[in-house]
Amino acid sequence: MTSFVLYNYFRSSTSFRARVAFHLKNIPFEYKPINLLKDEQHSSDYRKLNPLGGIPTLIHDGKIIPDSMAILEYLEEIHPTPSIMPKDPYHRARVRQICEIVNASMHPYGNLKVTKYLGETHDYSQAQKDQWVQKWVMQGLDALEKTLPEFAGKYCFGDEVTMADIVLYPQIITCQRFHVDLSKYPTVMKIFDNLDKHPMFIKAHFSRQIDTPEDLRKP
Repeated sequence: MTSFVLYNYFRSSTSFRARVAFHLKNIPFEYKPINLLKDEQHSSDYRKLNPLGGIPTLIHDGKIIPDSMAILEYLEEIHPTPSIMPKDPYHRARVRQICEIVNASMHPYGNLKVTKYLGETHDYSQAQKDQWVQKWVMQGLDALEKTLPEFAGKYCFGDEVTMADIVLYPQIITCQRFHVDLSKYPTVMKIFDNLDKHPMFIKAHFSRQIDTPEDLRKP
């Protein structure tokens, strides 16, 4: 029985981050689905684990680690090989900068609780929600496209997967879901296309999880 239990949701981009890190580091974990559409993240039991009701949350040997970025850093510290951070301190800082662009300046705008609020409180249609997400995430994409060419190889930082790739890839899937025009971002999309072929990213993909609905499932 594994000592790692991950509470997550198949379609959550932050949950993807944790899953792919586990797979890259070859760490077995128990998958505990939290259905966001059924508001299971708001249950009293889950709120004891994660006060904000966010996902994912990791339990390791009885210790609680909420939120994806904390989980990624924790896994890197306790299982440093294979590493998801460069050795060079400057490059490590720039990896964290890329993660920050996505995590702070892109991800929140397409979050379910935000788009749900826009619909329930302001009567936004799906098209209006798409426009809302597009406006904000394209600012982040612009920054990524200006930043990544200095460092990119096959992936964000050379030819080894880093935390930057782990955070970037599921965000691009979210962008596709909200019909963002990605044609203006060749460096970002080259990296995405390469990651899309990586076996551990394929394994972590939302279409292949135990709680993926049949109509969204892929082999």
